[in-house]
Amino acid sequence: MIRYHPKDAVDFLIIGAGAAGGIMAKELSSAGFRVVVLEQGPYLRERDFKHDEYGVVFRHALTNDPGRQPTTFRKTEADKAIPANAVIYGRMVGGGTVHFTANYWRFHEIDFVERSKWGPIDGTSFEDWPIRYAELEPYYTKAEQELGVSGLAGANPFDPPRSKPYPLPPLPVKSSGVIFERAARKLGLHPFPAPLAILSQPYRGRNACLNCGFCEGYGCEVRAKSSTLASVIPMAEQTGKCEIRPGCYVRKIELDRNGRAAGAVYFDSRGKEVLQRAKAVVVCCNGAETPRLLLMSKSSRFPQGLANSSGLVGRNLMFDAGQYCAGTFEHPLNDFKSVQVSRLLHDFYDADPKRGFYGGGGIDARFDFNPIMFALGGLPADAPKWGAEYKRLLRDSFTRTMYLLTHSTALPMERNSITLDPEVKDAWGLPALRVTYKNHPDDLKTMQFLNDRQMEILDAAGAVRKWAFPVEEITQGVHLLGTCRMGRDPKRSVVAPDHRTHDVRNLYLVDGSSFVTSGRNQPTCTIQALAYRAADLMIHGARRGEV
Repeated sequence: MIRYHPKDAVDFLIIGAGAAGGIMAKELSSAGFRVVVLEQGPYLRERDFKHDEYGVVFRHALTNDPGRQPTTFRKTEADKAIPANAVIYGRMVGGGTVHFTANYWRFHEIDFVERSKWGPIDGTSFEDWPIRYAELEPYYTKAEQELGVSGLAGANPFDPPRSKPYPLPPLPVKSSGVIFERAARKLGLHPFPAPLAILSQPYRGRNACLNCGFCEGYGCEVRAKSSTLASVIPMAEQTGKCEIRPGCYVRKIELDRNGRAAGAVYFDSRGKEVLQRAKAVVVCCNGAETPRLLLMSKSSRFPQGLANSSGLVGRNLMFDAGQYCAGTFEHPLNDFKSVQVSRLLHDFYDADPKRGFYGGGGIDARFDFNPIMFALGGLPADAPKWGAEYKRLLRDSFTRTMYLLTHSTALPMERNSITLDPEVKDAWGLPALRVTYKNHPDDLKTMQFLNDRQMEILDAAGAVRKWAFPVEEITQGVHLLGTCRMGRDPKRSVVAPDHRTHDVRNLYLVDGSSFVTSGRNQPTCTIQALAYRAADLMIHGARRGEV
């Protein structure tokens, strides 16, 4: 494997080896550029992944550790922020794609132009994207084909146009999928096989899914999950032009005397500060750590944070909004086996003025609780909490229960933000990430609307018992979006449509932070399509001497 010296200015320095960073690494190195990727987490291999629920959930085996990387949370800027595990993201080579559920929806055409269709929404910074679905479609296709996505083109009547079918057929339907499909059709709805970034058949030298049931939260031991760790990062390393450098905690992006990005300063695995030089810097952290890094990179030229002349770095944070309902059935479903999701519907995807509020989303059928978390949080609120009756309920319910989960819109608001906590520090002595977040009333109304639709489906399915988890304000985010939004106006956005920051022309941001709207909060497919597009533009720009 190639190893670059930090004093040598590589062509591209990529910060973050996740959904976008892995693609950027592969594309740029395949084009012949010298690339270094700095990843704060470890470089794990398939042999390192275990079905260890305690380690994954409680010891943060694959995600950021709040003990070393604390976050604080408040609902409004007038409130005192308190310590809270407010954001969760993948912390390893491959990032969140290693442990995600692998839902892989494209945005619809409407997602890019909702402001034009619905008009302004009070209290929000609701805007159209500066690009359209048609421009991104070839890159959606490239992501599906190169990474390996299983699905059935044409099965969803609400799907946007596509130039190619999925490269692999859908994964086998589960008990929950069969029940969901029958009930939804009884109600006149249109369920379809869920597109997943998991292999249903062997593909490009990788194994098909073994249906072990440990997808969400876990790494895949057989490389069936189409993480960047299993797919494009090996391709990047095989070029001989790309170095993946794990255990590197970046604290600052450096500028040269002309105000151009010159590299990044990071703590290595021994705690030593290192400056890696580069001709261009590409930040691919996530919608929380990307703005944090820019805010920590303030200087006399950028006293409010790097690339923050607009004052919008960290603003317009959008969290994923999801709502669970559950049903228990007479006979065992054994839905803990195989992938988490096998059927999905988009009948309520678009907003509808007749509802009286903005918002929409998808509903899927799933079982994504392992035994410990099922026992702690998967039962109805009125269930016994201990004793013989509790044990009986656990024994009978674990194999007979399924869940429905909504994935709905979250409106962008400047007041929702990522900033630096003035008091709390992380293990490296850097300011902790501070989250300010309060849902727009329309977000909560959308969640309740979709919750009611889920209960109707469970009714139609004949559940012997059903319950809904209460609709509440979101206080923890997994899909971290919108904090460095894309736009053409430098006063109202942080990055241009080509992902260059308006303020520093050789500094790029490529991750969920660039999102203008949240879609229906399944962002990975769009993050990766944007990464392929950004890399394409960078390669052509670099060859013209514009980077």
